[in-house]
Amino acid sequence: MDERIELSDADIVAIIDKMLKQRRDSIAAYEAAARPDLADIEKAEMAVLGEYMPQQADAAEITALLDAAVAAHGTTPAAMGKIMADLKPKLAGRADMTEVSKLVKSRLG
Repeated sequence: MDERIELSDADIVAIIDKMLKQRRDSIAAYEAAARPDLADIEKAEMAVLGEYMPQQADAAEITALLDAAVAAHGTTPAAMGKIMADLKPKLAGRADMTEVSKLVKSRLG
């Protein structure tokens, strides 16, 4: 619904990130259904949407942020939520948070 509100940069990044995730899911489904024609359309849309996203964080930056969060919150599995809460605002739109979550789990596990 149109609420006639001004969106912040963070709001816009969150919306585009959600749209990119939808495209990734669609690509996986289309490739599983042997429909490369539809997957190619989704990939092209991802390329356009990607132009509006901030520069992606590299592996070294993600690792450094993860190290700092683990140092601050500990290495117990119970710290997972706190670590992710710490990392999300720093990496939102700049990294696939599903992959970041996997890195955190592997570090804590």
